[in-house]
Amino acid sequence: MIIERRLTPYLVFHDESVVVALRKMTGNTERIVFVVDGTGQLLGSLTDGDFRRWIVAHPEADLEVAVQQVANPHPATVGPEATEEQMRAALPAGASHLPVLDERGRITAIAIDRPAELRIGDRRIDESSPAYVIAEIGNNHQGSVEQARRLVDLAAEAGADAVKFQLRDMDTLYRQSGSTSAGEDLGAQYTLDLLAKYSLPAEQLFRAFDHAREHGIQVLCTPWDEASVTALADYGLPALKIASADLTNHGLLRAAGSHGLPLILSTGMSREAEIRESAAVVRSLGVPFAMLHCQSTYPAPYKDVNLAYMDRLAEITAVPVGYSGHERGWHVPLAAVARGAKIIEKHFTTDRELEGSDHRVSLLPDEFRQMMSQIRDIEQAMGTARERTVSTGEAMNRTNLAKSLVAAGPICAGQRLGQGDIEVRSPGRGLQPDRLSQLVGRTAHRDMGAGDFFFEGDLLDAPARGRDYSFRRPWGLPVRYHDALSLLESTHPDFLEFHFSYKDLEIDIDQALPQRLPMGFTTHLPDLFAGDFLVDLSSHDPEHWERSIAEVQRTIDVTRALRARFTQDQDPIMVVTMGGFTSDGHLSAERRADKYQRIADALKRLDSSGVRIAAQTLPPFPWLMGGQQFHNLFLDPQDTADFARSTGTDLCLDISHTRLAATFLGISFAEAVETLAPLSSHLHLVDGTGVDGEGVQVGEGEVDWPVLAEQLDRLAPGVSFIPEIWQGHVDGGAGFWTALERLEPLL
Repeated sequence: MIIERRLTPYLVFHDESVVVALRKMTGNTERIVFVVDGTGQLLGSLTDGDFRRWIVAHPEADLEVAVQQVANPHPATVGPEATEEQMRAALPAGASHLPVLDERGRITAIAIDRPAELRIGDRRIDESSPAYVIAEIGNNHQGSVEQARRLVDLAAEAGADAVKFQLRDMDTLYRQSGSTSAGEDLGAQYTLDLLAKYSLPAEQLFRAFDHAREHGIQVLCTPWDEASVTALADYGLPALKIASADLTNHGLLRAAGSHGLPLILSTGMSREAEIRESAAVVRSLGVPFAMLHCQSTYPAPYKDVNLAYMDRLAEITAVPVGYSGHERGWHVPLAAVARGAKIIEKHFTTDRELEGSDHRVSLLPDEFRQMMSQIRDIEQAMGTARERTVSTGEAMNRTNLAKSLVAAGPICAGQRLGQGDIEVRSPGRGLQPDRLSQLVGRTAHRDMGAGDFFFEGDLLDAPARGRDYSFRRPWGLPVRYHDALSLLESTHPDFLEFHFSYKDLEIDIDQALPQRLPMGFTTHLPDLFAGDFLVDLSSHDPEHWERSIAEVQRTIDVTRALRARFTQDQDPIMVVTMGGFTSDGHLSAERRADKYQRIADALKRLDSSGVRIAAQTLPPFPWLMGGQQFHNLFLDPQDTADFARSTGTDLCLDISHTRLAATFLGISFAEAVETLAPLSSHLHLVDGTGVDGEGVQVGEGEVDWPVLAEQLDRLAPGVSFIPEIWQGHVDGGAGFWTALERLEPLL
């Protein structure tokens, strides 16, 4: 049971609207909020299930009503003295969040039924979190506050989540006062002499702590005695680290736990029975804790590291497990992360030749930076043990590279399909070859020519079909020249959006569209041009920049020429992916600013008269030419909005792209929409998952569509949209029809 005391993400005031509550749910990712009055007194709770039941019962309800009217007025609660067993007993079936109230009924904490987790400041550490990586400075500052500050700066630049120091009260810690080492064994004498030389007293160490806080990196410290525990707790550290040498020091464990701080315990030099006993002591204190597997030799031989023990350590302690490494290099911590370590601790120095045994097993700043980067790569590569699915990039390549079932010759509607009517051919846009047995014997729904694909709809008795839809804003369909007219057979959109390929720019428009269509149109710059060329208006390569400008201008010219085939009076919108991609990582904000200026300069070179250019918002990891790359511009809502305002350029708000960007940036998607929607002249409505799952069907990803619909009505009324479902055009537009059916009640 986790005790959450950061309440702001979970609280809404009783007179705030349901929309505000839904945004809070989306922001906290827990799907629950608690309703309070101005004094913090609990008045009720609202879950996503409560909301859905309410909206089903009141389909015409106004989402601006006060949340208290919708909330459950009698949520289960406990008092501040409740034990974990009492909290579990009070939780209703299926619930995981329980408000803790004081004697006046004010909410003071939320008990969350989530095992094996601890919080260090704002960082959650559990089985699903990224590894929490600690740069162990220890006494590598050599007794200098300035060197301690420098190490903090370097650790922060290297990407560490936290820095850690050590604090000792030498007079109370050792059996001889004044750091005297006379009469001690050689090893102890060497250690005592080093500590006397290089330890910093609390008041000086706290100056390094202050510096770390100012630079946004968390600070931890190992107390070696009870006086140091008190000093560190009084300072306000978010957690304490217990050294391997003190794992069996139950008095110190109890002193550390008495302050209610999370504890991280190293297990070097300990037997399993001692580990079990110490874990039981800490658990009895009621504080969250984690255990670090450790081999306490400096440097540790690889044969003694025994990373496999982490599995058993997790089993016998039932808490998050990590690894504290003293071996050479950083490949062992990488392996530890691959085995499930959720905390990594590695010593940190600027010079391995300095005096002290810790320096020899420490990483230099650039090495630590490389370790951090590789840890994050490994975490992404680990994935899950869930059933295998096809990734977004694979799905795109499967369409291009795989094979499909196609008509072997002309087929008439009503014809019974035999084995000889079907062939296997590339590409993979249609039914996969393993569906052949399901297709043979069915009756064709439509006339087909030789080579036409079979689709999922050909296996259904009633395939999806379009109809006339009604929206409060103009809506259209994404099309190519070859399928535009066939999609119009079953519906009447306000406009068509032509998603050009570079070959489409060479087509005779009069032949492609022989009749003038009574509707509007928009266009979309090709994603790829001949010679694997990607438009990048931000490029500093003169040749690439000039060709990019030329290709955009060519597309503008084609867009202008299309006006003769449509009846709209307003200048058509042309959606442009402006560029700014890289192949090996994302760019810093400073480098992005320069690229935005390059685009602004390029736009001044274009003759866009009669066409409204709209810069498309972009995802963090685009799928380009069969693989993943990195987008840098039109990703962050703030610099995107700054560019739009400073250049007068409209935006095309792509909901999937911006949903993925918000996840990648760790920001609220709802707040991103608040920033971008007022600057948008066009919308691409489509769902998304994670950081690169774009093009997902509406309602099957992570977008909260009721909340988004309210925002779009308020911030971008009358702005046009298309359902940009990936491969939505295949199977007679089945993906588009599904999306429009789901969007119609909302928009």
